[in-house]
Amino acid sequence: MNMAYKQVIVVRNDIKMSPAKLAVQVAHAALSAASQTGKKTVSAWQKEGQKKVVLAVKDKKSLLELEKRCRDFRLPCSLISDAGLTELRSGTTTCLGIGPDEEKKINKVTGSLPLMK
Repeated sequence: MNMAYKQVIVVRNDIKMSPAKLAVQVAHAALSAASQTGKKTVSAWQKEGQKKVVLAVKDKKSLLELEKRCRDFRLPCSLISDAGLTELRSGTTTCLGIGPDEEKKINKVTGSLPLMK
């Protein structure tokens, strides 16, 4: 039986970011979370096409609660805070990268969240 893998990036909906800023924050989260993941899992995920999904939460509190759930489920994750060089204040928490890991494990934590629009 083949496992299905994916990576999820969760972005705060209450921060106004330009499309370019949002893209950079999501890229930071994707790379940082992947670096927290074991090589075997990353390799399997890459062979499957590196599935990624971008979801949304309403605010920082929701993002921090989600990070705690990820840690409780032992999912690799990385919380991203902006350096403050362009649009946002230094230290602004923008998003959370999760995985890659088994899709079914990630869905237990993120399955109820809406897609980022």
